[in-house]
Amino acid sequence: MPINVIVVEDDSRLREGLVEMINNDPACNCVGAFANGEEAVEKAPDLSVQVAVMDINLPGMDGIECVGILSRKISNLQTVMLTVYQDTNNLFRALAAGAHGYLVKPVRMRDLLTAIHDIHQGGAPMTSALARKVVDAFRTSRTAGAPGHPAEKRTDETEELAPREKQVLDLLAQGFSYKEIADQLNVAFGTVHTYVLRIYKKLHVRSKNAAVARWLGYRKE
Repeated sequence: MPINVIVVEDDSRLREGLVEMINNDPACNCVGAFANGEEAVEKAPDLSVQVAVMDINLPGMDGIECVGILSRKISNLQTVMLTVYQDTNNLFRALAAGAHGYLVKPVRMRDLLTAIHDIHQGGAPMTSALARKVVDAFRTSRTAGAPGHPAEKRTDETEELAPREKQVLDLLAQGFSYKEIADQLNVAFGTVHTYVLRIYKKLHVRSKNAAVARWLGYRKE
């Protein structure tokens, strides 16, 4: 079955280009394209969508607010954020809202399609420079505070994880996909997904990148 994707982008030419890129891949199917977050929130929950390609800078409701709402409305939605900015604040806010990947415009077709496939398989597409910013942001939050994470919260929440959950999180941090983790641990794909949801709940995060950054930040203290 193809991966069902939606695009949320206010620039009409870019939106059409993204749709064309997605539909050029036989393994992907663009089931909706929206010019703003309000339209996406209204219509996307009625679609069988699995991956959202979301611009951050939208008119009215921005992409970060939109992904936060869609993440609550659509079970297991995976979101790739598109932006011209690489600032830590927007990156951190997007991950906290539920984004799973972060690409910088202009995005090439190969990179976009790779990100969609990667995120659908449990990956977290992001450049190494941006990934480092995530780790630094979580480490800083333990000493100086960061958006949404008060400095006084210094306890190591990873200690609340069960041994198998720590094992899964460590493999995620090494770059393994859900399927690869399932094969390595000799468990079902769905079991890995269950572990990951438990990890999110215990670490108070909503994405793989945020969980990995929290893990790496504590391990490197």
